[in-house]
Amino acid sequence: MSTENLPQSPEQQPPRKPRVAVVFGGRSSEHGISMVTAGAVLRAIDRTKYDVLPIGITREGRWVLTADEPERMAITERRTPDVEELAESSEGGVILPVDPANREVVYSEPGSVPKALGEVDVVFPMLHGPYGEDGTLQGLLELSGVPYVGSGVLASAVGQDKEYMKRVFISFGLPVGPYVVIRPREWELDESTARKKIIDFAGEHGWPLFVKPARAGSSIGITKVDDLSGLDEAIAAARQHDPKFLVEALLRGREIECGVLEFEDGPRASVPAEIPPVQSHDYYDFEAKYIDSTPGLVPAPLTPEQTAEVRRLAVEAFDAASCEGLVRADFFLTEDGTFVINEINTMPGFTPISMYPQMWEATGVPYPELVDRLIQVALRRSTGLR
Repeated sequence: MSTENLPQSPEQQPPRKPRVAVVFGGRSSEHGISMVTAGAVLRAIDRTKYDVLPIGITREGRWVLTADEPERMAITERRTPDVEELAESSEGGVILPVDPANREVVYSEPGSVPKALGEVDVVFPMLHGPYGEDGTLQGLLELSGVPYVGSGVLASAVGQDKEYMKRVFISFGLPVGPYVVIRPREWELDESTARKKIIDFAGEHGWPLFVKPARAGSSIGITKVDDLSGLDEAIAAARQHDPKFLVEALLRGREIECGVLEFEDGPRASVPAEIPPVQSHDYYDFEAKYIDSTPGLVPAPLTPEQTAEVRRLAVEAFDAASCEGLVRADFFLTEDGTFVINEINTMPGFTPISMYPQMWEATGVPYPELVDRLIQVALRRSTGLR
């Protein structure tokens, strides 16, 4: 008698594929770049190995189901995409579980019975900037008991706040360039005193200076200031994105980046890359990165000793901030041959032109394997204290 059409016992049924929720968009000024990044990841995830649930967060903070159409998540005509364009409903919302014993995601629309979307095994948060990369989403997922790709609450918060990132690096003996911080209360209580603090800094370190939001990325809100006449406009541009801002001295040298990826035996560094001077831009700003697609040099033309040193420093920065999963560490190789760390990015760009995937490709980890490794690291890791 054939058993082909008989119901299978639970022991005979094939195991369920892990379900990955790719979360993107968000409330920060990096909303569009987050979507471009997520589109590349959605294209790369092995659908024979994982089930995928795309979840977008609108600029207002609504969580929505979106079409699984990564080809629509790209920069077109110098314009970044928007979650609202892919949302399956203008009113419905996705609700994550708040009970660690239940990982079932629910979809709810006004006037309709909530619909269960099934359990989520891991979240891949392709969010950049505040309300996603800064520890806020990580905290929500910790409360929900859902594993996720990337660093935990503390490392994500440190990696987002350039002031405290630098303080952590200094405490671990990593080389950091000169900077000064202006906090919201300082500026709001006495602008003239805060401005004098910057001018005194310029008197010590010289012009030009870089004014940047303390908690933003993708080079958004950054201005290179050549003299005092441009200072107020630069401060206003930074404060559009963050009431706290930094002023950094110009470091003359080469821009070097290095990727860190967590393996079974611990973090390892990729071959480094170099961001060459951008002829059509004053520095490596948002447009140079994403609109004009300025290519980097992978691997960077460094000596073997320099390559070993920057890889060592990248792993040290990863460990200093208690990072997990992945990090891109950005350095300056100054004219005297010293590496100075500029910052780390705990969720670096994953667009097709992003440096992090390119560096790992050159190290022997192609894009699909890179995405798979990150998911597997997250699945092996528990939530909670670790």
